[in-house]
Amino acid sequence: MKGIQEKKIDLYNPTDDHLSLRENVSAFAKENLDEQAKDHDDEESFNKDLFRRLGAELGIFGVTVPQEDGGMGLDPVASVIIHEEFSAYDPGFTLSYLAHEVLFVNNFYHSGNPSQRTKYMPKVLSGEWIGGMGMTEPGAGTDVLGMGTVATRKGDKFILNGRKQFITNGIVGQVFLVYAKTSKDSRRTTSFIVESSYPGFSFGKKEEKMGMRSSPTTQLIFENLEVPAENLIGSEDGALTHMMRNLEIERVTLAAQSLGIAKRCIDVMCEYSILHREAFDKKLIEFGQIQRLIAESYADYQAARALVYDVASKIHPENRNSLGAASAKLVSTQMAERVSRNAIQVLGGYGYCREYPVERLHRDAILLSIGGGTNEAMQKNIAADLKKLYTTS
Repeated sequence: MKGIQEKKIDLYNPTDDHLSLRENVSAFAKENLDEQAKDHDDEESFNKDLFRRLGAELGIFGVTVPQEDGGMGLDPVASVIIHEEFSAYDPGFTLSYLAHEVLFVNNFYHSGNPSQRTKYMPKVLSGEWIGGMGMTEPGAGTDVLGMGTVATRKGDKFILNGRKQFITNGIVGQVFLVYAKTSKDSRRTTSFIVESSYPGFSFGKKEEKMGMRSSPTTQLIFENLEVPAENLIGSEDGALTHMMRNLEIERVTLAAQSLGIAKRCIDVMCEYSILHREAFDKKLIEFGQIQRLIAESYADYQAARALVYDVASKIHPENRNSLGAASAKLVSTQMAERVSRNAIQVLGGYGYCREYPVERLHRDAILLSIGGGTNEAMQKNIAADLKKLYTTS
């Protein structure tokens, strides 16, 4: 009606809290993450001091935890904002944040009981303790139900035996949410809170990786490890529901990491081709081949970004969106690989050298199509969800 203004809805910053969060996180990332990213990538080292500042200065642990329990009381869109802004500067460091914040804190809070929260939440929300999650095994990745780690009940304890593979934050973490079976033949899973200080817990080798090198990746080894029965999360054989629920926010935040990588790559190639590099007395942007690489990169990024934020806005612990999460991850991770590769091509020899960040961002982007469920698994899941929709309607 005339005289009444419609409230403009911003998909990317739906509230003032979201906008303020983006501004604060973006400024912090530009000032603190960018300058240290190359050195920690070269050295394959984790910046623990900077990680703890995320809690002490930014207070961004517990984004999806209610304020009355010490968190920010926000939603998956807020998580996407943080992962996008951080990943523009250091995707590896951001991956460690994701493992702590999404794989442990979010999953644990929504799956644990009040007593467990009282014991562990203050430590992980402050950053005093670093968390992670143990699901993948040497012989069980996408087939999570094929895992071999077994937890055998013995009085008021469970005896845990097995090993987990490719665990982010492995060697620097103090607490992990670990999935296991209660018998070798079971196809059901149970989850436990496991502290790295427990006797029988050890770390395997630290992996040497192509990308995400500033985030430590190790094995977790359990040899007759005694876990108090009170550390059981939920019920025995009942972990599949919260495992799958948490995978959805994991996938949209991994997708958000892809967005951050693409955004930074577009910035670099635009500055290089529009403001600096000339050939044949013309700025590089004047050449059609370069225009195609930049234009397609920008359009692909904007399309993927709209999908990721739309899906994130519809995810809630009580509202599943498996189809959307798988689609967002599939589209965004493929996009980030294309865009980062385009950036290398636009910069030519400089893009291939480490003077510019695009070669590191390209290496980092490749992991995102593997972690959190491979893109092949996303294709399978999307097809299965569509089949279910069409055969039950």
